[in-house]
Amino acid sequence: MFSRIGTSELILILVIALVIFGPSKLPEIGKAIGTSIKEFKKSIGSISEDSENNNKKEN
Repeated sequence: MFSRIGTSELILILVIALVIFGPSKLPEIGKAIGTSIKEFKKSIGSISEDSENNNKKEN
């Protein structure tokens, strides 16, 4: 149903974000999103490590 986002769609989304938030807020929003993604990946990694350690203990 939904396909990957193309270049034109990405540009349209960025232009809309620029209009809504303004040029001064975009770097702050980008930094917050990047930090959130980094923390999410870190927590997922620790969960998978814990799961692997538990599986090894059971065997």
